[in-house]
Amino acid sequence: MNFTDHEIEAEADRLLRALMNVECDDRRTWNLETCRELAPLTLDIQRLKREKGAIILAHSYVEPEIIYGVADFKGDSYFLSLQAKKAKAPMIVFAGVVFMAETAKILCPEATVVVPDHGSGCSLADSITAEHLRGLKALYPDAAVVCYINSTAAVKAECDVCVTSGNVYDIICRLPQRRVLFVPDRLMAENIRTELKRRGVDKEILSSDGTCMVHEEFTPAQIAEARTRFPGLKVVSHPECTADVAAASDFVGSTGAMMKYVRSTQAPYFLMLTECGLVGRLEVENPEKSFVGGCRLCPYMKLNSLEKIRDVLAAPRAHQIVTLDEELRRRAARCLERMFELAPSD
Repeated sequence: MNFTDHEIEAEADRLLRALMNVECDDRRTWNLETCRELAPLTLDIQRLKREKGAIILAHSYVEPEIIYGVADFKGDSYFLSLQAKKAKAPMIVFAGVVFMAETAKILCPEATVVVPDHGSGCSLADSITAEHLRGLKALYPDAAVVCYINSTAAVKAECDVCVTSGNVYDIICRLPQRRVLFVPDRLMAENIRTELKRRGVDKEILSSDGTCMVHEEFTPAQIAEARTRFPGLKVVSHPECTADVAAASDFVGSTGAMMKYVRSTQAPYFLMLTECGLVGRLEVENPEKSFVGGCRLCPYMKLNSLEKIRDVLAAPRAHQIVTLDEELRRRAARCLERMFELAPSD
């Protein structure tokens, strides 16, 4: 669709004001010329959203032009799925990775849920299958089976309760079983053991062997070097990092908790040990703060683009539409509902 020069110029100005503080992205310069190039795309997507009654959910790790250009909601996968449930939209575009879109479909079975790129996997979610998990359950029949939200619908359907990085410690503490089988993140399991020991909670945490390809790369040596270069630095990391990195950090928390910590903490510099998309959001929403290098890109998240969002809105292909067997969906929904019961304020 053709837009007038006035419409394009107004949209380019809006985009520039939203994106001008993003500094971590060295693949493009956020200037008026760049935003003029994007404006017809974002305007077309907004038109298609209105026509289809669609909402766009954008994870904090996707490109900033998606987050600030076309998204209706932005945040982590748990927050976004809750927003999808509340919105009751007939069509949901999930700009993130496939397991997140599956979670939205679990909670919104009547909606058409689509993904811009079906190749957007996740090293954590893809590290374990339902069949593998059934084998682990057979080995530990007395264990409560807990899955991190970064897991497929098929894995969720095999679990007693789902958790997020924000509520995992509280939920595990509330489970009656002493033995807990936690999947799929081996590194988060290590951090759970450390935190439960700190709280004086006696639990045996068993885990599968998955890791996040972004968060496992950070090292204590990187932290030590940054502290030398930037006096007064605050180091903020995610519980998907190694236990050594968590121990060397000033704050460890979920994506949402990391953002709250930065907003409420005075420091000359912040080192964010997470995906670069979150740093871009922090730069935009906290322009008075200073962030130093350290983040890593997730190649799966970066498969999302404005072009793919426009195309999936206009005419989704079969492989872009998230479909779940109804019995599997119901079982996975029980796993999520149990999380809401144990952590209602999350």
